[in-house]
Amino acid sequence: MERRSFLKKAAVGATAGAVAAPALAQSQPTINWRLASSFPKSLDTLFGTAEIFSKRVSQLTGGKFNIRVFAGGEIVPALQVMDAVQAGTVEMGHTAPYYFFGKDPTFAFDCAVPFGMNSRQQTAWFDQGGGRDLLRNFYKDYGIINFLGGNTGAQMGGWFRKEIKTLNDIKGLKMRISAFAGKVMAPLGLVPQQLAGADIYPALEKGTLDAVEWTTPYDDEKLGFYKVAPYYYAPGWWESGAQLSFYVGIKEWEKLPKEYQAAIEAASGEAHFTMQAEYDAKNPAALARLIKNGAKLRFFSKEIMEACYKAAVTTMEEEASKNAKFKAIYEPYKRFQRDQNQWFSVAEAPMMNFMNGRK
Repeated sequence: MERRSFLKKAAVGATAGAVAAPALAQSQPTINWRLASSFPKSLDTLFGTAEIFSKRVSQLTGGKFNIRVFAGGEIVPALQVMDAVQAGTVEMGHTAPYYFFGKDPTFAFDCAVPFGMNSRQQTAWFDQGGGRDLLRNFYKDYGIINFLGGNTGAQMGGWFRKEIKTLNDIKGLKMRISAFAGKVMAPLGLVPQQLAGADIYPALEKGTLDAVEWTTPYDDEKLGFYKVAPYYYAPGWWESGAQLSFYVGIKEWEKLPKEYQAAIEAASGEAHFTMQAEYDAKNPAALARLIKNGAKLRFFSKEIMEACYKAAVTTMEEEASKNAKFKAIYEPYKRFQRDQNQWFSVAEAPMMNFMNGRK
């Protein structure tokens, strides 16, 4: 599993920090980088992951390699982080790669695809299943090297003004939703909208939107969607394990001393695990508070889930037929997911089903 390899890297990094930091401080140059995040400071788990990463890099290099983190909009707009890294405006970025779906749908494999792998499976694919090599080969064309940057786990299906019981209830619905999910649901009658985080609540409040999906209860609570769209649906099948990434410009990466490169590797792994742990720890209480304050928890019907699944498969197969880069990752991704689902059905799923049935 990925945990083993990253713990090994982290252990090496920690040892270097404890034993060799003084030597590093004397022998290595002081380097100051800037990191542009796609997230506001108010979303402390998303934005905070980059701060955890930055602090750890500094510790592992004896304070010689310092990466200053900027929130979305402080240097560049939230959805232009990749462009900024690619252009050399900043040395690093922290973002959700599916934001760049419009450039190439292949970016989604570094984040989440509809009915894709869960958090553990996504991490296993990246670290042990060939995903890292496949994605880094794709990113070469953009002058970027990518690193694990956290995972939210399975996200919620969003906030709706009215109940969504059948496929007919989806038709004509204006919903802020990720680009890939929007493409899947458009043939079912949904009208997908793309809005940055800061613009979502005002649009929902004014009626410009009928529904919105964001992330998980802990983040959704902060944004107050329940006040105007009380029906809270699950699951967010388009983001069953949404992985974030740290981006580094390849030219800047190649300039770094090997010790500093190792620090980035170790710190990114540590930050990655911390994000998932934080969400798992904070979501239960946040969901309970939301329900207490008026949110009405609902689940998408089997009819809706089946229709969306069929539409997702059709959409992805069509993309693979015309996009060689997408197909090069899609095929091995599908095989790995199939094997993972078979394994999870043997031990993980039965155990969870039993425990969920307990009072």
